[in-house]
Amino acid sequence: MQPAADATVFIVDDDAGVRDALAWLLRSRRLLSSTFASGEEFEAMLDTGFRPAQACCLLLDVRMPGMSGLALFDKLVARGLVELMPVIFLTGHADVPTAVDMVKRGAFDFCEKPFSDNALVDRIEEALRRSAGVLAAQREKGALQGRLDELTERERDVMRLVAKGMPNKLIADQLAISVRTVEVHRARVFDKMEVKSAVELANLLREL
Repeated sequence: MQPAADATVFIVDDDAGVRDALAWLLRSRRLLSSTFASGEEFEAMLDTGFRPAQACCLLLDVRMPGMSGLALFDKLVARGLVELMPVIFLTGHADVPTAVDMVKRGAFDFCEKPFSDNALVDRIEEALRRSAGVLAAQREKGALQGRLDELTERERDVMRLVAKGMPNKLIADQLAISVRTVEVHRARVFDKMEVKSAVELANLLREL
């Protein structure tokens, strides 16, 4: 899954020189960025109700005055954002064990300072691809739920039994309706759910 052209790399670092250098590096690779001078500043954006609509990732300094990168990461975990917004920690040598622990807790990766520009951009692009994949899966699941919501209660009853592989005659007997009625509901279910077989329907429902 390739990220859209407006995929964004968020940079949270208290060092203005580091923020500017990273923003320049990303511009040189035709990647958009948005910089924040502190964890508090980034959290303030989240408090506005921000939810990623396009692929994004976060470059996060481990050590900052006030809210540390680790504390901000904990807040992202609590908000359920670390899959939508993969986190790459920027760390000094002394912080490597801590960064490794954060990766075990769900961070995408860490880059030790001073880092290789090419290696960092490679990891950023991979993080953006992961974010794009998660967003696409969420949109597909939302669309699938929307199609499911369009079904009538009787169509849902028929759908559940069709997905179990039951033939129309047994479905009719179980629901106390005619086989013809089952056929009509079955056809409507397939049409609304955009499937062509009971197996495909069962696989679709499993995704939910």
